[in-house]
Amino acid sequence: MASGRKLGSFLLSSYLRRLDPSYARSSVRNLSLVSAHTAKWMQDTSRKSPMELINEVPPIKVKGRIVACEGDTNPALGHPIEFICLDLKEPAICKYCGLRYVQHDHH
Repeated sequence: MASGRKLGSFLLSSYLRRLDPSYARSSVRNLSLVSAHTAKWMQDTSRKSPMELINEVPPIKVKGRIVACEGDTNPALGHPIEFICLDLKEPAICKYCGLRYVQHDHH
């Protein structure tokens, strides 16, 4: 399956290069800008990383076995809805935002 993705990506980039010869130069330039930005962000130790910030939020206690996580009360700021099963004793983690949920009356 991974080889199929590589082939699809190669075909798409070949097609885009034929349409616009500057595509190859712009995509390389954009990639270097992203990696430079990420490297700069990773070197700044005065600010907490997103994972450190989300881990400071205590697990949210919920009644019932299933919770629907949207990331935020405002849909524009959230993520696609994810239904999380809370059958285990340890907190369940949302794969999009990292919020943790636990059953309020787990026995």
